[in-house]
Amino acid sequence: MIPVVTNANDTVDRSGRPKGYEWKAVTLLSLGLGLVGVDRFIIVPMMPVLARDLGLDYQDLGIITGALAVAWGLSSLFTGNLSDRFGFKKIIVPALFIFSLIAGFSGLATGIVTLVLARVAMGLAEGAFTPASIIATMDASPPKRHGLNVGIQQTMPALLGLGLAPLAVTQLLKVVNWPWIFLMVAVPGLIVAYLLHRVLEQPVPAEIATHSTTHDAGTHRWYEVFAYRNVPLAILCQLFWLTCIIVVAALFPSYLVDHLHLSMDQMGLILSSMGFGGAIGALLLPALSDRVGRKPVMLLSAVLAFGAFWIFGGAGANVTVLFLCMMVAMGSLYALLTLTVGPITAESVPARLMATGSGMVIGIGEVFGGGFAPAIAGTIAKHYGIEHAAAVPLYALGLGIVVILLLKETAPIRLRGKTVAEPIAAGGAHVG
Repeated sequence: MIPVVTNANDTVDRSGRPKGYEWKAVTLLSLGLGLVGVDRFIIVPMMPVLARDLGLDYQDLGIITGALAVAWGLSSLFTGNLSDRFGFKKIIVPALFIFSLIAGFSGLATGIVTLVLARVAMGLAEGAFTPASIIATMDASPPKRHGLNVGIQQTMPALLGLGLAPLAVTQLLKVVNWPWIFLMVAVPGLIVAYLLHRVLEQPVPAEIATHSTTHDAGTHRWYEVFAYRNVPLAILCQLFWLTCIIVVAALFPSYLVDHLHLSMDQMGLILSSMGFGGAIGALLLPALSDRVGRKPVMLLSAVLAFGAFWIFGGAGANVTVLFLCMMVAMGSLYALLTLTVGPITAESVPARLMATGSGMVIGIGEVFGGGFAPAIAGTIAKHYGIEHAAAVPLYALGLGIVVILLLKETAPIRLRGKTVAEPIAAGGAHVG
């Protein structure tokens, strides 16, 4: 630990970090994850245009979306453990650099094959970045601000990727061709990667252990992460939340334009509510969980999302109602994502399994919820009508509510000295 000087010229804070480290690290990590959201979701409002120019159908749109999610998931499964072994900084910086470049190259796609290949490559890099960046954010934060700061980080993909991107893209399409829009997104990522290289610090495991309910800094085998009850339950939760978000991203633009016969501008406006709602939900609800607990906030969020999708399905072409419903639904879903991959998982396991646990939750959830779900929903839309695929989120949320009830609480304010992260089987999480 770096000694703390207590005069007026202090250059470190009481945690031994350089002064201002928390806000600098959280800001840059949030911008990095925000660019992940931009690179991932910038394709959403372009789906009808891509379908026209590249000859794609609903099933193709589901495959394109699912391919990135599967690659993202497989990458997260392996690189989370690498982050725990070698340090999150060695994963975060190169991953951000690589996926920024590949996102720009997506504009060179000429058909379904090249577009899928570009999205797969981008998903591999983004899958490496995400779990490591979440643990780095928690490490930069005191435990009492885990929910708040991870929420700030998770706000950015929603705000930038789902909020501002649809508005910007629908306007840019009026003046430039869609390949140029992809090429515009590379430069900001390269800048943030450089700044993270300069700012980010890698602590020792003993320091990271203070962010877990186990306070365990020992060495563990990667598979021991499954011995902690919240991890397999969080995987199920992540599968359900991503099913909702990715199905909405892949098919709802076409649902609004083709089924409800809204204009491109109306579609872009409604999609923007996904981002703004997601940003508000990811910021406020996880911060609330620091005060009242993770489980109560997750239950509230799941019920709100279910109700919003229910009303959405019967709203017809009422733009105002569709906008408000999508805002509430995505705000609740982003709060659920934030709590699932961040505090509810990472607080439950030892220090050397935090990125591994988050990576497993993100990875398996992405492969099945983000990868297979939109492909299945796209097939349903193709053969039975897109209005039937739009009901998929209701089933996913209903199952998710049941799983939330089985989770163990991890919020420090609710534990008051209790340890809730014991392995679910005796000897199942021993120090190796």
